[in-house]
Amino acid sequence: MYFTADYDSQTTIYESIMLIDENGNPVSVREVHNTVLSENIIELYPAYPNPFNPNTTIKYDIVKAQDVKLAVYDILGREVATLVNAQQQPGSYEVNWDASGFASGIYFYTLTSGDFISTKKLILLK
Repeated sequence: MYFTADYDSQTTIYESIMLIDENGNPVSVREVHNTVLSENIIELYPAYPNPFNPNTTIKYDIVKAQDVKLAVYDILGREVATLVNAQQQPGSYEVNWDASGFASGIYFYTLTSGDFISTKKLILLK
């Protein structure tokens, strides 16, 4: 079985479920369209550049006023930087992280807002 999901203008999810027989041939395909409440959408994008030295930009979108925390963690899970910790209005945000005082390595950045948590990886190369 294969599963795919595509998003259209952040309000509708188009899903395809394909069943495959023992020879690898498609048996059936089922299309599903689900509407998502846009007020619940928070998006955390991949940082760029990544790998980086020493600056990277982290972008995210929120669609309603809410408390937002964007933090960076080292490979051991210790919080090493808090980039945002505030109530924010709906919109798109870009935050620059200057990691010139940090060692080369793998870091993780996490966006938290209410029940939403998303984490992505960063690689700092010096």
